[in-house]
Amino acid sequence: MELILASQSPRRKDLLGLFHIPFSVRVANVDETMDARKSPYDEVARLSREKALAVNPGASEVVVAADTVVVLDGKVLGKPRSTQEAREMLSMLSGKAHQVMTGLTVVCGGQIQTVTEVTDVHFRPL
Repeated sequence: MELILASQSPRRKDLLGLFHIPFSVRVANVDETMDARKSPYDEVARLSREKALAVNPGASEVVVAADTVVVLDGKVLGKPRSTQEAREMLSMLSGKAHQVMTGLTVVCGGQIQTVTEVTDVHFRPL
């Protein structure tokens, strides 16, 4: 079996590399726009599943894909596009609790398993 990481994230590559299991990267070309009418919890699961399936896994491949968002007061915070935007986001998070949600999908032998993990993060005032 060949392990495929369906992600271009350097951090995900580093994390998977900690297991010292050989893997290759196959970037999924997926529109990562989230449906604001749906819960972030469901949307990270959907996006991770779409990423895993978009790389067209073969019968002898195990594909791992994930999607992560930060949620503050029910609102998804996107990736900051500038230093100023990053500062604004950190200011919004200062002294508050927020959630980090990650959807993880594994595809193997035609079976698809998706889970979502939610972590509560508490920021001290900055």
